[in-house]
Amino acid sequence: MENNTQPKSKSKKVIPIILGMIILIGGFFGIKEYIYYSKHIDTDDAQIDADISPVVSRIGGYVDSIYFEENQHVSNGQLLVKLDDRDFKIRLEQAQAGKQSALANVNVSESVVNSTSANIGTAKANVDAAEARANKAAKDFARYQNLIKDGSITQQSFDQAKAEKEASQALLVAAKNQYQAALKQVGTSQSQVAAANTNIASRGADIDFAKLQLSYAHINAPSGGIVSNKNIQIGQLIQPGQSLFAIVNDNSLYVKANFKETQLEKLKEGQLVDIEVDAFPDVKLEGHIYNFAPATGAKFSLLPPDNATGNYVKVIQRIPVKIKLENNKILEKLRPGMSVKVSVHVAE
Repeated sequence: MENNTQPKSKSKKVIPIILGMIILIGGFFGIKEYIYYSKHIDTDDAQIDADISPVVSRIGGYVDSIYFEENQHVSNGQLLVKLDDRDFKIRLEQAQAGKQSALANVNVSESVVNSTSANIGTAKANVDAAEARANKAAKDFARYQNLIKDGSITQQSFDQAKAEKEASQALLVAAKNQYQAALKQVGTSQSQVAAANTNIASRGADIDFAKLQLSYAHINAPSGGIVSNKNIQIGQLIQPGQSLFAIVNDNSLYVKANFKETQLEKLKEGQLVDIEVDAFPDVKLEGHIYNFAPATGAKFSLLPPDNATGNYVKVIQRIPVKIKLENNKILEKLRPGMSVKVSVHVAE
């Protein structure tokens, strides 16, 4: 009987010990987690992101040459694609020929101005001569009027003097009209010169536009980075605005973490962040909160939810938070879209 009671008494002592150890271990980890989460805010709804520059064509044409390979690193300003530019060169030549023609028109107009300006001098001299003749004829007529009264001259002489006076007056009027016409012709010629100069400016703008269009036939890298999403081939006809490829910019990696709206109370810019990349679990990255999105992710969706319609179900929303990464060798291996877990140090 004694042998049977001893195991039972031992088992009764072991069970409380085990339960006590479990409680102690659970309490230890519970306190540890409490302390941790009182100083940190975590989320695994986060990923690596980067500035991605889409490269589009500004003009249409056939692809003549491609100077890069998929996933190749390129430098800022490096020539990547060349389009067939023969049409644009011809348009440039046409614009340059148009400017030469406009310059020639200016020279012709200036020659006309010089010629008409010379005619002004002649017309003015004719006016002066006509005035002198008219004055002489008027004086002769006045003298003959006195002589005819005395009978000193014949009626024929008097009539000749009268006719000469009237003719000289008519010639004076005609000379003055010619002088005014010459002045107007000079003004018209000068207006033609101004119009021709304006045409030169317009043709110069045509040349600039043709050069700009020609430059668009050479597509350069807008920034340094890795080329991806290539969707063109040699000989392919592309249209203006067509997307050709994309460049993931150098030194533009960051983390976009989507925190619950209930977690934002203690978050602020500049706080230290521990980052764990799923692809490299043994590598610890650090960063800091850079800024907060102005709206929830749902507001930027194609069909944002409208709580004013239908049955309302409250759903905790998430706010995108941008986290800048500190320098680390592992950054060269990171790619946009990789999943990460972030932990923000919120203790004061």
